[in-house]
Amino acid sequence: MDVIFGRNKEEHPEPIKAEVQGELPTWLQGILLRNGPGMHTIGDTKYNHWFDGLALLHSFTFKNGEVYYRSKYLRSDSYKCNVEANRIVVSEFGTMAYPDPCKNIFAKAFCYLSHTIPEFTDNCLINIMKAGDDFYATTETNFIRKINPQTLETLEKVDYSKYVAVNVATSHPHYDSDGNVLNMGTSIVDKGKTKYILFKIPSSVPEKEKKKSCFKHLEVVCSIPSRSLLQPSYYHSFGITENYIVFIEQPFKLDIVKMATAYIRGVNWASCLAYHKEDKTWFHFVDRKTKKDVSTKFYTDAMVLFHHVNAYEEDGHIIFDIIAYADNSLYDMFYLKNLNKDFEENTKLTSTPICKRFVVPLQYDKDAEAGSNLVTLPCTATAVKEKDGSIYCRPEILCEGIELPHINYDYNGKKYKYVFATEVQWSPVPTKTVKFNVQTKEMLQWGEDHCWPSEPIFVPSPDAREEDDGIILTCIVTSDPNKAPFLLVLDAKTFKELGRATVNIDLHLDLHGRFIPEKDVKTETE
Repeated sequence: MDVIFGRNKEEHPEPIKAEVQGELPTWLQGILLRNGPGMHTIGDTKYNHWFDGLALLHSFTFKNGEVYYRSKYLRSDSYKCNVEANRIVVSEFGTMAYPDPCKNIFAKAFCYLSHTIPEFTDNCLINIMKAGDDFYATTETNFIRKINPQTLETLEKVDYSKYVAVNVATSHPHYDSDGNVLNMGTSIVDKGKTKYILFKIPSSVPEKEKKKSCFKHLEVVCSIPSRSLLQPSYYHSFGITENYIVFIEQPFKLDIVKMATAYIRGVNWASCLAYHKEDKTWFHFVDRKTKKDVSTKFYTDAMVLFHHVNAYEEDGHIIFDIIAYADNSLYDMFYLKNLNKDFEENTKLTSTPICKRFVVPLQYDKDAEAGSNLVTLPCTATAVKEKDGSIYCRPEILCEGIELPHINYDYNGKKYKYVFATEVQWSPVPTKTVKFNVQTKEMLQWGEDHCWPSEPIFVPSPDAREEDDGIILTCIVTSDPNKAPFLLVLDAKTFKELGRATVNIDLHLDLHGRFIPEKDVKTETE
């Protein structure tokens, strides 16, 4: 497994023509752009965790039936500092970097002090975000990096904290119907308070300010106070409906005091995250018009989640689907020491991902008796009124063993049928690509021996009339050294293979990405 997880990948900055088999749709014109860790060893030093590796962007460009591949390391400040020093000198979440041992005692002491409030990394390795006409590589710190989706060139660095008081932000923003970006970040102990902040980045700026960045017009939509000043909840994504923001405050928490002293104590920041299984998971629903949090206290049992699937409203209820775990073992699985050659046999999740549907009644009989179920929709999810007026929610289980969910984004925040995902079962490595119908519980699958599919991306056909009119794109890494990796193209409706584009290079496992239609790709002269 070291071949796939631990070894540094070569970059291919010049386009490589892929060998296309099958028939790709003639309308498929644009760029599939993806992001993930690609370099785990620098000089004699090695990252502890797979998620810490330096960001390697890669793309498949579709042009008139031909497919071209290229890849390039994100030239972040973290990348430049590490490569120049020929060792890891910038800390990542699972790897704490230390000053040069040759430095004198005064320089060492100063370095320890400067790490008390950490300067986070700009190794933006998780996702791709569109803001205005531009594209950015993102991570979960306050930094994002603008990139050229055609050449994969790294452009300017943007620091969210210059525009909004956040220390971290998600890599899974939402986009409203006008193309504005909605994202969430945590403001840690700012003016004596820790809160979760929803902010909006406009899709365009006023004509007279055309030269200004859209970030200069960033606005705070609302904030949600953290239940704990020094232990805010970790979150990787959030949900959105037509009228509400759905935010889950889970008992998977970041200890700020431990984080501030991690460098001195010689531990990584990941060790400052702890799962409090005895705590509750709290649901927040913020009205997008009034910007106020719904006052009723909704909660469920302790759980850990990374990915929201979708959310929508129906008959006075908010319905939201998430992928949840019973513990936080998933992160620990990806320490590189665990990803050895016997990994598939020996590494088993202690908690399998479960797709859960919560049905939350916002409009209900306030005089209902304690113990009564307030859900009036036909489903097995319940919302039981407690004596103190709070409401305890239990989910309907939709399915088990899927991760990296993706939907037709035209249905984001609306009633929907289909989620496209990877099947993972008891191992964290995906083995199949699936299409799951949340209404009928039917599932279609694609899989081949020794093939590990990436997050599936749905691309709607130009004349789409139904939710699944389109195709699925997924990068396939192979665990068999004799089998070349490829990009797989599936018919989203039937889940039959339409074609594949094979590239004879060492393709890396990635995390997230997006398809950029040809019309959204700016030419070099624009």
